[in-house]
Amino acid sequence: MARRSNLVRREGGTYYARIYFPADLREHFGSEDKKVSLRTKDEAVAKQRLYPELQKWELIFEDIRSRRNVAAIDKALAVWQHYEATLESYERKQRAMPTLEQENAEVQRLYRRIDLGEISSDDIVGRINAYTDLELMRSARSDDANLRSRRLAALKRALPSGDHRFIETAVKDFIAKHRLLVDIGSEDYRELCLLMTRAEIEGLQRTLERDRGDFSGSPKDPIVKPAVGRAHETAAPGETIIELFENYARENPRQITADTLAQARRDVGTLVQHLGSTCPVHKIDKKAVREWKALLMKYPVKATETKAFEGMKIAQIVRHNERVGKPVLTPRTVNRYLSSLGAFCNWLVNNGYLESNPTSGMSLPKDKKKKVFPFKNEHMNTLFASPLFVGCKSDEAPRFWKKPGNHLIRDHKYWVPLTMLYSGARPAEIAQLLVSDVRQEHGRWLMDITETDDDDEDASKSVKNVGSRRIVPIHRELVKLGLLKHHASMKNAGQARLFPTAERNERGQMIADFSREFSRYLIGLGIKKGRGLSLYSFRHGAFDALRRAGYVEEQFSYIFGHVTGSRVSRGYGILSSGTLEQRAELINAISYPDVVLDHLMPKSELDDAA
Repeated sequence: MARRSNLVRREGGTYYARIYFPADLREHFGSEDKKVSLRTKDEAVAKQRLYPELQKWELIFEDIRSRRNVAAIDKALAVWQHYEATLESYERKQRAMPTLEQENAEVQRLYRRIDLGEISSDDIVGRINAYTDLELMRSARSDDANLRSRRLAALKRALPSGDHRFIETAVKDFIAKHRLLVDIGSEDYRELCLLMTRAEIEGLQRTLERDRGDFSGSPKDPIVKPAVGRAHETAAPGETIIELFENYARENPRQITADTLAQARRDVGTLVQHLGSTCPVHKIDKKAVREWKALLMKYPVKATETKAFEGMKIAQIVRHNERVGKPVLTPRTVNRYLSSLGAFCNWLVNNGYLESNPTSGMSLPKDKKKKVFPFKNEHMNTLFASPLFVGCKSDEAPRFWKKPGNHLIRDHKYWVPLTMLYSGARPAEIAQLLVSDVRQEHGRWLMDITETDDDDEDASKSVKNVGSRRIVPIHRELVKLGLLKHHASMKNAGQARLFPTAERNERGQMIADFSREFSRYLIGLGIKKGRGLSLYSFRHGAFDALRRAGYVEEQFSYIFGHVTGSRVSRGYGILSSGTLEQRAELINAISYPDVVLDHLMPKSELDDAA
């Protein structure tokens, strides 16, 4: 069966998210799917927006599933709460009634106005107006009692006739508050109206007794009694866990990337599956986190993409995987989930929703072994002499990269590894560079690694965090390899981006597909066996190159985007010559004496060197 695509493009060029309704909810929605506009004609931006839209609908599905049929406890609770609300409303009004002292004060105020001539016996309208406030005060109690008596009579008349007009507002409020699956006009709805009408009749009768000074009355209707048991606690409107997460995401206090936020949203979404979509946020406590962590440690890798787990929640997936036996998350990935929740909980604490962060001290012990290793010199010599760099059969599909041929790949697949080799920048940071990000300053060519702060869809960029924004001089070896010529070519062609063929995946991650295929390519070359080597190995290699050159990490971490404290780069584009010189010195100190790249250099560069 062909894989269903969630990203579609309609006539006119606008991209849409196709939302497929789960089988158990198709009757609710009345169709199998629907299309939601992503409000862009740019594919890269559409891919960035797609996953959050899909996540939003997953939460809608969860919300619908979380609504429940009305139970006996709900009916009992509706009766007792409405009875008590009727009495509380009465008591509140009684406390607000004018006192005898206030009435006497109003009389004295009226006499003073007469003495001062403000009220004339000839001015009939003025006299009426002057006495109105006093009369309203004197009649307030009797007027309120009269209104309650009239409502009591109306409810008693409505009870046998099935007239629900007087009680419907209260019934609808109760249904909404407790997230009940009750259709207007249904049998359950009519029963709730009947029960709450009887409750209010009892409540109003108590108020009239109390008007006469009799506070000994108790309900005579047998249904009006304290509810035994406890209804499911739900969050206040606008304060579900996911709704508060969206507030956190909009504030984005740590200025993390859209992709990192999307990942955190997915991570926290599994906690919501465990606790329920309507669970109040104060329920995120140590016990909840402990139970969730225990589930994560048994949670299979890529569970949401596995057909065997389709339509299941986290607890169901874990139980089902006991039979299926799929590989489970590593401790490192479990810690990532905890980190996502921890950052959100910090925001909850700072905004008064939680007293403390329940994820504190909950992380699993870290694996002391390094997961990513730099390439060895022989690895790099094999790689840079392979068809991907010196000529392959075709670029139509990754399977052709390893076959020798005359096709030279000179897009991001060629330049990202080389640029990482001599800059240590992250692959996405390089792949998303704009032509305008590469420029000369103080006689030095540099890359301005930053994010966009406008709405230009063709220039949509992001960085890992605030500290990742930085100026990186272009290594002299990259100049020899022809990076500036590539830049000039893109500029002359009118391209906005330095690597226009670099794409984001459906989660909005830049060149994630190439990163995955690159790892497979390494396996095909015999360089990679198991874990440890990837595109990021070039970044690790640049770190080691600077260590070999005699630098310590505190001296060069900022050049890799690990900026803290006073080393934060400021004022992009206006760096002093001295600061740029220091950066250039660091970058050019990255060297690999035993790595052979001469065969990749344009002929003109080799001639110049000779």
